Amino acid sequence: MKYLLQSDDATKIVENLILPDSVQKANLTEAVNKIFTTDYDTLLNNLIEQALWIGLKIILAIVIYYVGKLVTNWIIRILDRSFDRRNVDLSLRNFLRSMVKVVMTILVILAAIQTLGVNTTSFLAIFASAGLAVGMALSGTLQNFAGGVILLLLRPYRIGDYISAQGQSGTVKAIGLFSTQLSTPDNRIIYVPNSAISSSIVDNYSQPTTRRVDWRVSISYGDDVDVARKEILAMLTEDKRVLNEPAEPMVVLSELADSAVILIVRAWVANQDYWTLYWEINERIYKELPKKGINFPYPQMDIHVKQN
Repeated sequence: MKYLLQSDDATKIVENLILPDSVQKANLTEAVNKIFTTDYDTLLNNLIEQALWIGLKIILAIVIYYVGKLVTNWIIRILDRSFDRRNVDLSLRNFLRSMVKVVMTILVILAAIQTLGVNTTSFLAIFASAGLAVGMALSGTLQNFAGGVILLLLRPYRIGDYISAQGQSGTVKAIGLFSTQLSTPDNRIIYVPNSAISSSIVDNYSQPTTRRVDWRVSISYGDDVDVARKEILAMLTEDKRVLNEPAEPMVVLSELADSAVILIVRAWVANQDYWTLYWEINERIYKELPKKGINFPYPQMDIHVKQN
């Protein structure tokens, strides 16, 4: 039965394809009559009208696009002036400018497409579906983007700050949408993902205006602690970079270690003078304390041997 049905169907298809001569002649006559009875003037006028209408819409779409670009540039210039008046951070300024430019460009393109008669709803649906698919595929990248937005809004650090985060230290050279660029003192470039750095502990060494410098000085047992304290305080007080606020310089006996007496030295300086003062006072302590009878002991161990 199955094969009979298939044979009948094939026969019907062949019969529909192979028409009788009378039917073919009638169809040919109808087609010829349409050709000779068509009003070509009306057809040509309609074609010209359609071409003019399409051309006008294309011109209007182009005008909308270029006017939209001018408006976008005008809005960005207004934002720049506003940022200058409010002293907005450079990294946040670049981020906001980029976002506004992207959004305005998309709106202008959609307006131009809609002028051509294209239904933009379908485009928006396609973009939304594509955005969802891309978002699922690039979830880690989107986390970095969200971290970049958080960093730019909260601003735990700025361009030019020296920070330490995620086991890396360096000067912030750029805060991108997906990573933060650090330049190390030996001129290496490190890129730290924003998602990691935005959720971790960040040490910002540049943000405070003042910092406390700490030294740990070991002197020998039997040396005069008061003399050592007096000499170290004299070095600090005569240095104009040392500040008396929030606290004056201090030298205290911190620990009686196995082979040395440990002195803790503290002084406050401006942030930019931290390392220069630290290195220079280190050198002065090493050179000047021995002249006052203060010695720096080597690690040592006393061994007592008992004989039977």
